[in-house]
Amino acid sequence: MRRALVVVDPTDSSRDLLREAGELAAGVGANLIVLSLLTEEAYERDREMLDTIAREERTDYPDESIADYADRAAAGLADDVLAGIDVEYDPRGVVLDGDDRGATVVRVAEEAGCDHVFLVGKRRSPTGKAVFGDTAQSVILNFGGRTTVAMADE
Repeated sequence: MRRALVVVDPTDSSRDLLREAGELAAGVGANLIVLSLLTEEAYERDREMLDTIAREERTDYPDESIADYADRAAAGLADDVLAGIDVEYDPRGVVLDGDDRGATVVRVAEEAGCDHVFLVGKRRSPTGKAVFGDTAQSVILNFGGRTTVAMADE
């Protein structure tokens, strides 16, 4: 592994996976791309929450573009989780505009020259069988390198 992409979100499962990927990358001298995928709906929801908090606290949060917000989300999570791990990382945020999440992950990984992708999958089977979810399945089937899927406990 020379360069890996880790798909992140603010869940505990994602944070745990990022920490493990960071430790693995540090151990083999690889670097990471830390990717946060953001939809316009999620951005609007977060902005509404920040506006509510700002009114309550009688303060202001700066307006920022959705792309800047996505980049900041990736950077904040990476800085927090990877603190103390000797690994180089490049946080990136991507705004999904109706794009398939899996195709976006594969595109970013290939453009960045990644040879490994880490992501959290979703259990969908009521019997607990390992069903990865649409994004993970798409990455497994379409990415030319190795893929590690950690199953979400949440």
